[in-house]
Amino acid sequence: MKTLIYIVCFGWTFFVLAQNSDHQLWTELLNSHVSKSGDVDYEAFKKDSIKLNNYISYLSVNSPSESSSKEEQLAFWINTYNALTIDLIIRNYPIESIKELKDPWNQRLWKFGDTWLNLNDIEHNILRKMNEPRIHFAIVCASESCPKLQNTAFRAKNIDEQLTKATKEFLADTTKNIITENELKLSKIFKWFKKDFEQDGSLIEFLNHYTDITISDKAKKSYKDYSWDLNN
Repeated sequence: MKTLIYIVCFGWTFFVLAQNSDHQLWTELLNSHVSKSGDVDYEAFKKDSIKLNNYISYLSVNSPSESSSKEEQLAFWINTYNALTIDLIIRNYPIESIKELKDPWNQRLWKFGDTWLNLNDIEHNILRKMNEPRIHFAIVCASESCPKLQNTAFRAKNIDEQLTKATKEFLADTTKNIITENELKLSKIFKWFKKDFEQDGSLIEFLNHYTDITISDKAKKSYKDYSWDLNN
């Protein structure tokens, strides 16, 4: 009997790993429930919660090791952050804003190995410590003013291209940022995480790297109101 259970479990585990080794299950979910513009169908996600839970279960036992490449770690933890954010919302859906939840980014609902993680752990103690400011345009807080949720998973083999695409899309979205040569009306993301964008120069130097507009060093800067309404 034990042997039979072992074989069945082994077969099931092998199937899950095969389906998720390149975050394919997450891509399938995103393709089905997220529009190209980043609108999320949370009701459909809720109906598909078994598949989402299967993906999260895979993530929980397959965290990157110390020998994993930076690209593998970035892809894994970006996808994890976004999947857990979706899970947090559908656990409480219907809601109008993530801000309706008590301490949403501090809820320890997910166990990875022996550790219970929350969204703040992943963002601040893992992703931000990897010194890649473009993560701020890849991880999503389920809100209108956030960067859009991409409708395909991040993958190690083309993570740089994907992060650049997400950054350029966010900067070009005039509902999030209005950029001209002499004036900047920016998302508050650039205020909250100012230090992250100034690791290798000024904020304007960072912006100039990802926009088609050449911004003056003397450009006037202000920040737009941030909408926490659900991105559905």
